[in-house]
Amino acid sequence: MKSLRVAMLHLSPVVADVEHNRGLAELGLTKAAEMGAQWVITPELFITGYKFAEVIGTDWILPQPDEWMQRFCGQVADYGVTVFLSHPERDLDAGLMYNTVFVIGPDGSIIGRHRKVKALRGPEAWSSPGAEIAPIPVPAGDVDGQVPVGVIICADAYRNDVAGILQEQGAKLLVSPASWGPGDCGPLGEWEQRTLDTGLPIMVCNRSGWEADDLDFNEAVSIVARDGKRVLEAYCGEESAVLTFDWDLDSMAPISADYEVAWL
Repeated sequence: MKSLRVAMLHLSPVVADVEHNRGLAELGLTKAAEMGAQWVITPELFITGYKFAEVIGTDWILPQPDEWMQRFCGQVADYGVTVFLSHPERDLDAGLMYNTVFVIGPDGSIIGRHRKVKALRGPEAWSSPGAEIAPIPVPAGDVDGQVPVGVIICADAYRNDVAGILQEQGAKLLVSPASWGPGDCGPLGEWEQRTLDTGLPIMVCNRSGWEADDLDFNEAVSIVARDGKRVLEAYCGEESAVLTFDWDLDSMAPISADYEVAWL
């Protein structure tokens, strides 16, 4: 059995407080490393909060890696882990901005990125849809070789078009940073259905907290699903937590029966 220890940073960000939320990322990474994690997954747009553009606009968004991300990559290298980091980015050549997940390897280098394809209207209007859909070869912890991972960001999982392309291109696992709470537009089996459509397991890292009066993420769940069923799930109320579990790379199934939880 080839095992991998995975940590989800189920965080409660403060909308538009980029400095505070970056501190959460650093604290969560440290705690995950202390818990033995080899992969660390963050939620969608936790650096900014979902409705940040209404408060601080977008002029501060830079091409990546900016100064902070370079420091964060150094911290990743110090711990020797792999991080799926959600962070907005600007493409100066195209004059566009993207809702992006960067995959940072254990040496601190950016080894891949996925720009959200299904960028929504409203609070996500600042973000252009990504055009490239391809698995990212990700180091498999202490095991020799790599795992072709399909990254799908929140609404990318709503239908099977993005996940299906990733499966056709050889992905063995789906990783989904999300900001998807319950309610009228909450998840209704989309994650589980993607595992049935593709035959691939999915790891979904969600978030906690409130934003204004209309966005309540306090019962948003971080899940692992396989064969159409949730095999791990947790929500953290208003708090930030690190949810850690062990994964069998041979069977592509969880070894852990539940998350190990550490509160931040």
